[in-house]
Amino acid sequence: MWVFNRSKGASGFSYSSTAEEVTDEIDGSGLTAIVTGASSGIGAETSRVLALRGVHVIMAVRNITAGKDVKEAIVKEIPAAKVDIMELDLSSLASVRKFAADFISSGHSLNMLINNAGVVGIPFMLSKDNIELQFATNHLGHFLLTNLLLDKMKETTRKTQIVNVSSVAYCLVSKFGRFIFKNVQQGASTTCYVALHPQLKGISGEYFCDNNLATTTATARDMDLAKRLWDFSMDFVK
Repeated sequence: MWVFNRSKGASGFSYSSTAEEVTDEIDGSGLTAIVTGASSGIGAETSRVLALRGVHVIMAVRNITAGKDVKEAIVKEIPAAKVDIMELDLSSLASVRKFAADFISSGHSLNMLINNAGVVGIPFMLSKDNIELQFATNHLGHFLLTNLLLDKMKETTRKTQIVNVSSVAYCLVSKFGRFIFKNVQQGASTTCYVALHPQLKGISGEYFCDNNLATTTATARDMDLAKRLWDFSMDFVK
């Protein structure tokens, strides 16, 4: 099963590659990225490494205090880092709309939208919009955010990239978990690779795992199901 494959793939990177390794010597100066869920975990590491490579990072966070702590740590390590914090609660459609409007009015360009935030294993509850909270946060909020920012991304003359972060945790959760789970530096590597590496120039609509092109499940490739989800989602955010 591919989750156990730790050898280097066609990209030259592997399961164990870190975010710093896959972006080594890449200059992201002049690029701007929004990273959702940037106040902890993979989102925080993604923000740090992008800032390390010269990218202007917009940390989109629900918890401003936690976001400030991450920003302070990044700037302490990288004094020249360009990092801003903006409030975003993906479970609230109103918050998503406000975030998008505020970002657009800021005048910043947008090269990378990294939809990283997510919740898992929470008890059933409804969002402020009466939508199941995990669906609202993990899918619908990002769906609306992406649609609201698409035109802004089209304005830039430089590279643009939308990265939707997912997990292989659904494949196997057992006593073997220690063999497939990564540390934060490894966990953020594929996101940073897809966002910055020149190997991916002109590549779109693909699935990447362990810093290499991969094949996802048949369900994820079902275009009829994808259209149903798109239409279902559009009905919610109209």
